[in-house]
Amino acid sequence: MTEPNAGTDTSRIETTARRGGAGWVVTGRKIWTSNAKHSQKILLLARTTPFVASAPRKLDGLTLFVADLDPAAVTLREIDKLGRAAVDSNEVVIDGLRVADGDVVGEVGQGFRHLLESLNPERILVAAEAIGIGRAALGRAAAYARERVVFNRPIGQNQAIAHPLALAWAKLEGAWALTLRAAWLFDQGQPCGAEANAAKVLAAEAGFEATDAALQTFGGFGYAKEFDIERLWREVRLYKIAPVSQQMALNYLAERVLELPKSY
Repeated sequence: MTEPNAGTDTSRIETTARRGGAGWVVTGRKIWTSNAKHSQKILLLARTTPFVASAPRKLDGLTLFVADLDPAAVTLREIDKLGRAAVDSNEVVIDGLRVADGDVVGEVGQGFRHLLESLNPERILVAAEAIGIGRAALGRAAAYARERVVFNRPIGQNQAIAHPLALAWAKLEGAWALTLRAAWLFDQGQPCGAEANAAKVLAAEAGFEATDAALQTFGGFGYAKEFDIERLWREVRLYKIAPVSQQMALNYLAERVLELPKSY
């Protein structure tokens, strides 16, 4: 979905697919496309009818394709990132990519609606990832606080060290309970949008706070790559941004749960 000029406003994507012969011809740009350097296919959202600002349903007219990453029509540029080195992220420039009718996913013009089915489980998965990173950092920090001796006592004996770690554990456990509830609702085929978004918000905050407290516990060593805490700190920061920002998740809760006026 993501494009350089669209961001979270998916209705404004500029990638287009027009009829051409027995299929479609796609032109446009995508950004943050994961694993594109090692893929043969791309799941691609494109506008198949022109955007109309006054239309009541601005997300209609978008179509989902599973297209070949044909190097004759597609150029990839890997994005150098702060973290998440395990998966490459890329800018994808598409110029006249031909896509067959058989590669349309679902209904033409209803691509965004089909994508909605994947957004809640994605948020649940990301919440679990953030909690996992927080737990990993917290475990290392607690072990270090038990072993590191300053002024003839382990630093974990000092409440200024112990309390932030204890509070981080409590917040991680609370976020985990909501994540499990959201996952259970999804598995049961029940509505879980509120729980999935709330779990993502709480887990991203809890994961970052736990990792930040862990880095502080290590002091100067936390800044050293040798102890690996700085890597966890960099990795967990992503989840306040992706796959949806904290602010957009809160917008969902304000509008759908609290029935407040839409703010955007």
